[in-house]
Amino acid sequence: MSTDEKDTSTGESETAVVDTAVPTTTSKTTVATDAAPRASRWTTERKSLLLRGAAAVLLGASVASSVILFLENKESKDLLAAQQGAREAACRYAPVLADYDSKSLDGYFQAVLDGATGDWKKQFEATSTELREALTQGQVTSKATDTQCALRTGDEDSAEAIVVIGTTISSLGTEHKAKPGQLSMVMSLHNDGGRWLVEKVNSPLTATPAQ
Repeated sequence: MSTDEKDTSTGESETAVVDTAVPTTTSKTTVATDAAPRASRWTTERKSLLLRGAAAVLLGASVASSVILFLENKESKDLLAAQQGAREAACRYAPVLADYDSKSLDGYFQAVLDGATGDWKKQFEATSTELREALTQGQVTSKATDTQCALRTGDEDSAEAIVVIGTTISSLGTEHKAKPGQLSMVMSLHNDGGRWLVEKVNSPLTATPAQ
């Protein structure tokens, strides 16, 4: 083989090597080019997921806060309603204690017991016979003229009220002339299934004539 032929063969061989190398370079470039948008899409999707997660957390916190505020507001309203109910019950019951006529005591005793519970009910029942005799023998008649009530303490189950009742009382001792007096007491009340009942009373039947 001549020198020219060797050179020609060598050139063809080198050309072939160069030609086979070109597709390899093009393939790498194509892979790199395709990877860039995939990475960009992954980053965008990740940011979107993070934003959604943050929004969900904020929404959950907002809902929880709203629920707490609702419950606190409801508890506050329930407490105020209970206190109002206890005060009104004390104001209704107080005149019952101070309004009686020795000539007709059955209705009086029944009305007192209807609004009573616990220790006060037991105490009134235990002394009702003696009280009836004393009122009858003294021919006592009492009328409530005005009532002032204030709640000292109270929650949804129990309360304590201060009550002052203006009265007029007549008896054998006053020669059946009505004399003004005042009846002061502290009532302890208990919420019995939505109805406030009086469970303790301090000296409910002690009247002080006005000066």
